[in-house]
Amino acid sequence: MTALTPTAAWQEMLEGNQRFVSGDPRHPNQDVGRRHDLASEQNPMATLFGCSDSRLAAEIIFDKGLGDLFVVRNAGQVLGESIVASLEYAVGILNVPLIVVLAHDSCGAVGAAIAGTPIDAEPLPANIWKLIAPIVPAARKVLAASGGGSVTDIDAEQVGAEHLRNTVRDLLQSSEMIASAVEEGRLGIVGANYRLSEGTAVPVITVGIDTGIEGVPATQEGSK
Repeated sequence: MTALTPTAAWQEMLEGNQRFVSGDPRHPNQDVGRRHDLASEQNPMATLFGCSDSRLAAEIIFDKGLGDLFVVRNAGQVLGESIVASLEYAVGILNVPLIVVLAHDSCGAVGAAIAGTPIDAEPLPANIWKLIAPIVPAARKVLAASGGGSVTDIDAEQVGAEHLRNTVRDLLQSSEMIASAVEEGRLGIVGANYRLSEGTAVPVITVGIDTGIEGVPATQEGSK
């Protein structure tokens, strides 16, 4: 199998998503033969780090099958040691050329982070708060940009986009292996937002991907 470049891998992901959106999926690599071929090894074309929301079934959204995607998920796609280690495994051992960080609108974790922004916010169970706490800075930044009004005025979509940018930035800062792979041109990263009603995965930030979007070559901003 010919190795994909980061840009080619993202293009394949986009094409699969477009088939899903149009209602014309191919459902590739989901037969008995594929299952047998994968029994002794795997060679995924990309890794997806996404929210655990039940509406974000990665292989369905991108019209992929068995062995195509190495998937890591938690609520709100929040980085942690086990997440970074899993992504490093995908890059260092499985040699994936692409990491997709997938958020979505109407995210419960983002909503909880927004609700938890005030100092007098109702306390959450400790483990849930620990999970969503990294999203709170994004909520506070959006609140400050809006003039510092009430949390009810915070735009959740803006918070989600800011959290995506922070996640990609923090991933590069947390992993020398992943940052080096990007610098060497072996790996690209796309932070995208999944629109529940439309089914589209819209890139918000890309690193090491030639998308044609104007911006800084190494880190590009797309539609919010």
